[in-house]
This record gives sequence, C-alpha cells and structure tokens, in this order.
Amino acid sequence: MKKYMRQYLDNIDKKLTNNYKFSNEEVDDFLFKMNLFQKERTTHLVITLSYVFFTILFLFLTKYIFIMFIVFFILLIFDGFYVYHYFFLENSVQYMYKQYDLIKNSSIIKENRKEG
Repeated sequence: MKKYMRQYLDNIDKKLTNNYKFSNEEVDDFLFKMNLFQKERTTHLVITLSYVFFTILFLFLTKYIFIMFIVFFILLIFDGFYVYHYFFLENSVQYMYKQYDLIKNSSIIKENRKEG
C-alpha cells in the first residue's frame, strides 16, 4: 500500500508542478482514491487500537503469569510497526487534502464550474 500511495501522490505532484489541467473524471478518480485511502486509514486505526488494548492486557497479565511477558513484548513490537504505518497513512491522506485544494483551483475545473 505504501508504494502504491507514494507513486500515486508523486504522479499527482508532477502534474501539479507542470500546471496540468485536470479533467472532471480525473478529479472524481482522485476523490475516489482519497476516500479509499481514508477507509484504509480508519481500518488501521482500529487495528492499532486493538493491538494497544491487547498489549496493555498482557502487561497486566504479566503480574500473575510471568511468561505473558513474551507475548507482551511481541505485541509491543507490532504496536510500533502499526503506529508507524498509521502515521504514514494519516500524513498521506492529509497531504491529499492539500493536493485536492490545488487541483480544484486549476483552470479547467474553474471553466467547467462556470459552464455548469
């Protein structure tokens, strides 16, 4: 997902840098993909919070069963990776908001709004 998202954002950045005029179909495609990335971000937020919940649960279990420390430590490692990935998704979606603001201010979109 990271590679695809980076490539897509870089492609949009190149078009914005070259003053590319976006058609309505391209804007709709951008909004559709942004919606998909937002859903992906929400899914990873739920997964991350679930892992954090279980990590805390196993931390409390280590008080009674010391071997649970191993499970706690493994979950703690997973938490780190999930938090890192979630922040990547969060920052990328917020960056897409900025890109959308630039796209909707492009001249072809303005012309289409005046006609319609």
